[in-house]
Amino acid sequence: MTTAYYCILLAGLLPYAATLTAKAGVKFDNNHPRDWLAKQEGWRRRANAAQSNGFEAFPLFAAAVIVAHLTHAPQGRVDLLAMVFIAARVAFLGAYLADVAPLRSIVWLLGLVCSVALFFQGA
Repeated sequence: MTTAYYCILLAGLLPYAATLTAKAGVKFDNNHPRDWLAKQEGWRRRANAAQSNGFEAFPLFAAAVIVAHLTHAPQGRVDLLAMVFIAARVAFLGAYLADVAPLRSIVWLLGLVCSVALFFQGA
């Protein structure tokens, strides 16, 4: 297993960290969790939005890592881009929770650039 493959696992789990954050410390409606989350405000609402965005970013990243491996891209670069993606997604979650929109947008873009760059590493 490569570092980049482990990063796929981390990227797949990060959205759950966001949703656990949104639900932490309060009683939520487990019969209708989506409705409950939709009614939240402040950092809980932002944590839920970060969760959704994490699930949206995941497929492109996972596919990009797999394509990079299938095209025999240099492993060091693939691993580096994958780790930067994970760091960007962690920073994205932090910026979203802290309500720092400019930083959130910058690290979101960094993550997207990493995913796109991964596709071209084997070219």
